[in-house]
Amino acid sequence: MSNQSEASNLAAVKTPISQQALDQLFREARTHSTWLPETVPVELLRKAYELARLGPTSANGSPARFVFLTTPGAKARLKPVLAPGNVDKTMAAPVTVIIAWDTEFHEHFPRLFPHADMRSYFAGNKPLIEENAFRNSSLQAAYFILAARALGLDCGPVWFRRRQAECGILYRRQVEGQPYLQSRLWRSEQTPRTQSSAEF
Repeated sequence: MSNQSEASNLAAVKTPISQQALDQLFREARTHSTWLPETVPVELLRKAYELARLGPTSANGSPARFVFLTTPGAKARLKPVLAPGNVDKTMAAPVTVIIAWDTEFHEHFPRLFPHADMRSYFAGNKPLIEENAFRNSSLQAAYFILAARALGLDCGPVWFRRRQAECGILYRRQVEGQPYLQSRLWRSEQTPRTQSSAEF
């Protein structure tokens, strides 16, 4: 029995990714203010989302919700919540992703974490909901940035100045939290690449 366990552990040993991949994800990655005038294919955005959603969160809660903005009209609705220095670069970016948290994410625990009654810990406990939603959606935002970089895209995260609930922008009823991060996706002029629950 012990030998089987040891063999299983050995089989789980992973090979480090290449130095080139580490450079692209971390060492040479930057936040850019200018980018190429190219569109980003929706299918590439879907791939980034599908990778990002696999990242671990507490009890598989996955509270983040993603909205992808690709039209000038949709991005223009962000202007009231952007700092003045972020307006032009956001309007010029081919894609903007709003990453917010769902204040009712715990309702999905019976499906996402069926082996324990996690929902009952959160139901009616607003401070616990907001603490976990903020922490874990922040993780998911970071996963998304890394997924996008892995697929050859650059990201420029910025914070919203005010809560979405106060501005009344872009979100459907089930996403009532704060869109705390807006991550712009593009191919940067400085570092051109070879590759050109979410709403698209």
